[in-house]
Amino acid sequence: MHVLSVSSLKGGVGKTTVALGLASAAFNQGLRTLVVDLDPQCDATTGLGAIGEFAETVADVLQSPRHNVVHRAIVPSTWNKLHSGKIDVLVGSPRTQTLDSPSPTIQEIWRLEVALAKIEADYDLVIIDTPPSVNGLTRTAWVASDRVIIVSEPSLFSVVAADRTMHALAELRRGLTDRLETLGILINRFRPQSTEGDFRVTELREKYGNRILPQVIEERTVLQSAQGAGRPIHGWPGESATEIALVFDSVLEYVQQSLGQKNPSRLARNSRKVLRLNRIMRGQSLDDVLKLEANESMNEIADILGLGEGEEPTK
Repeated sequence: MHVLSVSSLKGGVGKTTVALGLASAAFNQGLRTLVVDLDPQCDATTGLGAIGEFAETVADVLQSPRHNVVHRAIVPSTWNKLHSGKIDVLVGSPRTQTLDSPSPTIQEIWRLEVALAKIEADYDLVIIDTPPSVNGLTRTAWVASDRVIIVSEPSLFSVVAADRTMHALAELRRGLTDRLETLGILINRFRPQSTEGDFRVTELREKYGNRILPQVIEERTVLQSAQGAGRPIHGWPGESATEIALVFDSVLEYVQQSLGQKNPSRLARNSRKVLRLNRIMRGQSLDDVLKLEANESMNEIADILGLGEGEEPTK
């Protein structure tokens, strides 16, 4: 099971639309897919047709990631009625807003990873729709992820937000989870023949080079139509929908190529470094631990982690 977060530190860039487009591509390909809706607006949950009252949601999972809670918070998408396959959603909730602490503890930051470890045999791909912030919920998603796609529209504020996201990811990867990688920046809502759009795309490519994904998603009303109807873009009628679906297929292929054949157990991926930090520092905030990791010498870190003389910290 691989885990992909779809993120942006700026709202309104079509992050959820991208997450649902990739989920549609995965479902169309026959991958057993789970969408985790961490955004308190719950648009991914709605777009997957999960509407109503639910006994448990992702908010309950983040508070108590027990096996029975996790399974009750996952419901089938109505997309499953369209053709054979499996696509589910870990139901979102506005209550997650109360859990979005700017200073989460180490124990809190690993709860989604713990929850996903309980269902790793059930899915091939997990797609996490994160909130448009760098608080606890987003960092919880990143810690549980193998790859992160940063969504940006071609505007000045989105360029700035993409830069902030890249720096936040680099800090988290350096301080806590080496397996996390930024797949790149995906340009969304591109308007052909827009002077401003062309200028910002050029600016992004000059700044980040090959960190900009080769695919560009144009702004099309058909995306909002499919999402509003709770339907996948794959199979939505019309030439425009077919063209956009092919772009999402290409992005998903890019994700799969990045992941390769590596598919280790989630529990095995929790290195000794992380496990010891979780046990020893569970009451400390993530920011405190990241500062410690950045400032301490390797010998001091080894002492904190309880490693023997000459033993290297696990990467």
